[in-house]
Amino acid sequence: MRTDSKALEADRMQGLSVENYPILHERHRLFPEIFEQRNHKNIIDISAGMGIIAKRIKDNYPCYLSCNEVDETCLKQLEKLQVNLSSFDLDATEALPLEDQSYDAILCLATIEHLVNVDHFITELHRVLKDSGRLYLSVPNYAALYWMIPLVMGKTFHDPLDPKSRYEFYAHIRYFTYHTLVEYMEHFGFTVDTVYLPLPEGSSHFMKIRSRSKAIAFLIRNFFRLFYLASPRWHQEPVVCFAKNYHEKPRKVIL
Repeated sequence: MRTDSKALEADRMQGLSVENYPILHERHRLFPEIFEQRNHKNIIDISAGMGIIAKRIKDNYPCYLSCNEVDETCLKQLEKLQVNLSSFDLDATEALPLEDQSYDAILCLATIEHLVNVDHFITELHRVLKDSGRLYLSVPNYAALYWMIPLVMGKTFHDPLDPKSRYEFYAHIRYFTYHTLVEYMEHFGFTVDTVYLPLPEGSSHFMKIRSRSKAIAFLIRNFFRLFYLASPRWHQEPVVCFAKNYHEKPRKVIL
């Protein structure tokens, strides 16, 4: 991660906790349900943030859970969960301090768009994931309607002067679409098992819309359901389950 974004990340986390986290995304509510019947025993959330997903897994899924973070505010919150906790730099050029083929499942959500040495990082994920394991990965999909409509109107993805997007302007240095993400990951030996497309339901943004008008919220949710039936390329942030040595046709699941 660029050093000039780390201070912005720290400022963004100040005063927040698992109980007071007003920037929930749809990806948070998917876990642990999207593990389905894969029976993961040893799981690491490689960039665990405040621990929103980690808490859901710990409370609802029998496994040995590890979490990694570097932000001090996030680390204090993760300590409360009593998980195996580490704090190492994902953007280092040396090997991650993890054993070969040591995890059944790796969570890497909203992370690789921040990394400078991203090729090395993906190679390391392939090394530490078991041959039968799964990598759950998400990035902003910049071909989605959410991003494309403002772009057509002449706006940028992230406004450096807007307090709401200033952090992303400095922190996001890799820009993927759904298709380029899949092609990129295949280059490192990963193939798509399942792509999960969460509908608008539990995010902070959607909850505000529903509090103002349940009818508008209903229309928005079903509008996106129709788009997602056509292709994952329209989703703002699919959560993609990648596997090693997987040769079946990928599934698409709308949640």
